[in-house]
Amino acid sequence: MAFKKVVVAGGGVLGSQIAFQAAYCGFDVTVWLRSEGSIGRTKPKLDHLLGTYERAIHDMAAGTGDWCCGIAEPGQPIDEQACLARARAAHDGIKLELDLAAAVANADLVIESMAEEAKAKNEFYAKLAPVLPAKTVIATNSSTLLPSQFAKATGRPDKYLSLHFANSIWKNNTAEVMGQSLTDPARFDEMVEFAGQIRMIALPVRKEKSGYLLNSMLVPFLLSGLDLWASGASDPKSIDIAWTHGTGAPKGPFQVIDTVGLNTAYNIVMQYQGVPGLLNPLFKKMMLPYNYKAIAAKLKAMLDAGETFYGA
Repeated sequence: MAFKKVVVAGGGVLGSQIAFQAAYCGFDVTVWLRSEGSIGRTKPKLDHLLGTYERAIHDMAAGTGDWCCGIAEPGQPIDEQACLARARAAHDGIKLELDLAAAVANADLVIESMAEEAKAKNEFYAKLAPVLPAKTVIATNSSTLLPSQFAKATGRPDKYLSLHFANSIWKNNTAEVMGQSLTDPARFDEMVEFAGQIRMIALPVRKEKSGYLLNSMLVPFLLSGLDLWASGASDPKSIDIAWTHGTGAPKGPFQVIDTVGLNTAYNIVMQYQGVPGLLNPLFKKMMLPYNYKAIAAKLKAMLDAGETFYGA
């Protein structure tokens, strides 16, 4: 089945990016949101993305910026005006909807990009299942949770799998595609094809793995930085400098966390904090090497105060 109508559930950092990129590539896109407040938070994100795409297009045309493969094909002259028109059409064409049944009516694909909380996702799927057309495929953009945890709740496990994006998808254009034991292989292949249609490099993950490829490497990196901070070993800026200057990497852990959002980092930490205690102290030290409780408390205090590590 060729996807035409795409619904993104959630308008957060990645949800808004997924919606904008799909619309930029010509898909009919609706973003489902839970409240008027969510609409008020999502509209500025879409406005910001339009400006980001426009600046990237101007820079690529002038030869002064990094090439963004999600926007234009590398190695070929960029049609600046056509790309700008496409970005503006994407921004103006995205629909925001509060009524879930209306949002998913005739949807070919629903991409769930809700908070990284199992309870919230299960509640969403329970509401989604009764109103979803029989044809619709569901993909979760969950960063660390396994699709098998939610397959039954969707009511269509054969049409359910993961499609995970990196942040700043217009330039970091990868999409990890991962099924679960009941996913129809044909749906897996369709998702790989869809990823290519929205200018992503599809990365098939052949075995269900928490964290996929990217986050299996990224999450331990972020947790190590957070643990250094929570333990009082050093401050976020110094930890970031140790990493960026020591390895040549463009960002340290706290710069990455500010990019993906403190709430996402907090939810991931809370998942690890919820791992049952192990009886053997040695095994506990090996399996739970970080002070998740202290990390969670410090992140929660920052979230409550509306703070970020770099004040952006």
